[in-house]
Amino acid sequence: MKIIIINGPNLNLLGKREPEIYGSQTFEDYYNQLKVEFPAVELAYFQSNIEGELIDKIQEVGFSYDGIILNAAAYTHTSVGIADAVKAITTPVIEVHISNTFAREEFRHHSFISPNVKGIIIGFGMKSYALALQSFF
Repeated sequence: MKIIIINGPNLNLLGKREPEIYGSQTFEDYYNQLKVEFPAVELAYFQSNIEGELIDKIQEVGFSYDGIILNAAAYTHTSVGIADAVKAITTPVIEVHISNTFAREEFRHHSFISPNVKGIIIGFGMKSYALALQSFF
């Protein structure tokens, strides 16, 4: 099973950025844990702060992978382009958010991506990614 995690803007700062919201673990450390926890999955990872690069990656893997775990971060609330890319592909997508977006600023309560995904996991910290991986089994 081939699954890719695609992370959007500022998630490269996990472990440093607002630890009261996002925790103190880097994503790279957590990613290595996921690879150990899910040895049967061929797991890949991509992160970009650039919207077009995220769209390019979704299009690149969106017809050949078994699943995409997408944390579009702030682009969740602003990007029709990412939403359209998700809608255009055949690979199922799980939308993930580390924090409970509904407990935060009101602009974070809307997702352009949600109508086009298989499911959404919000607010379980980094464990949100493991829950998303489990959903593909």
